[in-house]
Amino acid sequence: MRPTTKDLAKAAGVSLATVDRVLNKRPGVRKKTVEAVKKAIEEIGFVRNLSAANLAKSRQYRFRFLLPRRGDLFIAELRDRIFETNIGLAAEGMEITHQEISQVDPHLIAQTLLKIRRDEVDGIALMAPESPQVRDAAIRLQEKGVHVVHLISGQQKLSDMDFVGIDNHAAGATAARLIGRFVCGLQGKVMVVSETMNARDSLERRRGFDQVLTRDYPNLTALPSLETHGDEARAYEIISNMINNSPDIVAAYVMSSEARLPLNAVARQTDPQTLTVIAHELTDRTRKALVSGEVDAVIAQDSGHLVRSSVRLLRARCDKREIMRSQEQIRIEILIQENLLPAQCALRSNDHGSVANSFDD
Repeated sequence: MRPTTKDLAKAAGVSLATVDRVLNKRPGVRKKTVEAVKKAIEEIGFVRNLSAANLAKSRQYRFRFLLPRRGDLFIAELRDRIFETNIGLAAEGMEITHQEISQVDPHLIAQTLLKIRRDEVDGIALMAPESPQVRDAAIRLQEKGVHVVHLISGQQKLSDMDFVGIDNHAAGATAARLIGRFVCGLQGKVMVVSETMNARDSLERRRGFDQVLTRDYPNLTALPSLETHGDEARAYEIISNMINNSPDIVAAYVMSSEARLPLNAVARQTDPQTLTVIAHELTDRTRKALVSGEVDAVIAQDSGHLVRSSVRLLRARCDKREIMRSQEQIRIEILIQENLLPAQCALRSNDHGSVANSFDD
């Protein structure tokens, strides 16, 4: 059986109260006594049960997700998973909430971060475009003792902050490989659409996409990136102009996490089934597009895993524990019509159905 704190106190020849002070690094314990407890820990193989200790102390963890205010279907999926996780982990002393923040103004995002108080929040998961203002505000927030995890798109160059999400360079490269295979040697152009190229995830995806398409598929030419800025009228205008001015488009790559507006615009301009179309993230819109054949493949990252991984990382930072990196690695999922869950395929005959998708993590 695992040694207990009573066993540790006995082995060190001290009281339980002294063991508690040493384990929690409280003052008032002689150096000789601390060394005796540490030696006893090594001798009996004592491993502290942090969950039990936190439960005994009624430890509360307060984590907050900061999500774009102008989000669409994918952000709605994240909000649902946050709500679900909050319910599931309430018994473990966790309070998991979300807050909407500006998506386009880095100064407003920075101001929001700087207003967060250590006595209100233990950690945040931040989904925001990269900028010097956001970077500096996140650093100052960590200096105040609030742990920060960058979610999906963020400051990946900051080694002392955790990042949760897929390898976006690899995701873009994967999209290029799929399009290159699916067009079956056709000569033509590829339309590339993003919500904004100010986001690191879009930049990395575009780099990976261009690298593979240019190197391995000389029959295909990637067009300049189109930015919808989350605006329906703009999405229709820029996509229709591109299609009208480039009749030799054979494929489309929707890079952003929110694919609804670009897919709707493409569907209004042309028969999507005449194009090879690759999109990101499994939402109600992309799921139906897969089932109908409007989209050939979806490159996805499980929203539930994103939320749970963020929470585990923040808790590990609060507890000063080592992180199991393999568990927090978000996998790139390639979904096609044939590998959707059976219940999801039922949407062929029921456009009003909604099926939750989950993967083991």
